Amino acid sequence: MSTPIRAKGPVPGQDEILFIPLGGCTRIGMNMALYGHAGKWLIVDAGVAFMGDEAPGINALMADPRFIEERMQDVVGLVVTHAHEDHIGAIHHLWPRLNVPIYASPFASHVIRERLKEKGTMRDVRIRTFEVGARWRMGPFDLEAIPVTHSVPEPVAIAIRTPAGNVLHTGDWKFDPNPLVGQTTDVAALKRFGDEGVLAMLCDSTNAMVPGSTGSEATARDGLMEVFRQRKGAIAVTGFASNIARMKAIAEAARATDRKVALAGRSLLKMEKAARACGMLDGLPEFLTMQEASWTPRRNLVMFCTGSQGEERAAFSRVARNDHQSLWLERGDTAIFSARAIPGNEEAIGEVRTHLERMGVEVLTPSDAPVHVSGHPARDDLARMYALIRPRVAVPLHGTLAHLEAHARFARECGVERALVPEDGDLIRLSAQQTAVIAHFTPPRLADDGQSLLPWRGVQGTDVIEEHLAIPA
Repeated sequence: MSTPIRAKGPVPGQDEILFIPLGGCTRIGMNMALYGHAGKWLIVDAGVAFMGDEAPGINALMADPRFIEERMQDVVGLVVTHAHEDHIGAIHHLWPRLNVPIYASPFASHVIRERLKEKGTMRDVRIRTFEVGARWRMGPFDLEAIPVTHSVPEPVAIAIRTPAGNVLHTGDWKFDPNPLVGQTTDVAALKRFGDEGVLAMLCDSTNAMVPGSTGSEATARDGLMEVFRQRKGAIAVTGFASNIARMKAIAEAARATDRKVALAGRSLLKMEKAARACGMLDGLPEFLTMQEASWTPRRNLVMFCTGSQGEERAAFSRVARNDHQSLWLERGDTAIFSARAIPGNEEAIGEVRTHLERMGVEVLTPSDAPVHVSGHPARDDLARMYALIRPRVAVPLHGTLAHLEAHARFARECGVERALVPEDGDLIRLSAQQTAVIAHFTPPRLADDGQSLLPWRGVQGTDVIEEHLAIPA
């Protein structure tokens, strides 16, 4: 890495907070944000966006950190809101280019450490684990990790206090009265922060167009349990590996219906290891090995598989094609998608479903039975959050342009004075005197092709790779 030089451009003042989304605005994924105050910068999250059919041969897209590298001497660290790939998936790629301390909860710290060990860079990284609910200082930023609920353990909203004003970066969240794993959203802490006066809230927009309130993980568990009771053959369930509550729900539903569970897929095994290390699966029996699953009676077997988005090499897809080494489905068995399709993956998921139905396997999706709940707030949840925080300014994050615009309109309906719709690369000044987009640049991207990180740029509405300056992945 070249020696950092002091960059030209914005220097955050004492009377303002500068906010720059490097990713996460106008598309789902690739979340990475910068906050600047009193000459210093704070990074929140460093995630990837999965490309799917958008770009064959490309695993993921992430923000190029060159803007940060040019200011490394003024960067106080990186704070992680939760352990989803679109929030932490770039970390092991970007270090040591971002040689700053990483602050994360115990579960997220464990996941990040394992990734860095695989990469061979663990010794170079300073990971500082905070307890959920903790408060600490990083340079001029006074931070508090307020517990929220989501579809991964230990998600937090980051309350940022500065003399120029208070800001809440919600991360991904919902209100879940029974999350199965971990604590509920700390509504009292959110209200206390709102009572202090909040300049701006930068908030999850994923379900900003969805009416009502998001369901509880306990609802998904009960739905799975009912489905298990009604089936006589083997059951295969696919969902996101990081949803430890769903893993626990499947295990509890299986135990209640005299079944045992096998985990199929490397990412599920890694997440189980992290969850057990953090005490999140205490009281549950060990999962079956592949060999044990192969001789377990069909009526007693549940397979929890990776591959909810139709990934060709994932366990669920291989079972559907009947080419898994140890697991299989047959006529009379049941396959359950315990996740919704990420936009762009519908065709791949449809192919998996076709393979299953041709075998005579019954396929259930969240449209057929209550086997999944979202991890993001619907409109009633957003209204409740705005009532608690009462920000002067709303800045929607985490969504396409349609999501962000719908969220901004709704925030104004909730009584917020002003709502900005940001784009990646906007330089937004947050202050008591003037809040506005004061500049914009096109943030560079990096593409991971499994071997290298390649510079990526947009041309006439499409994305292309520059065939030079390859960086080892």
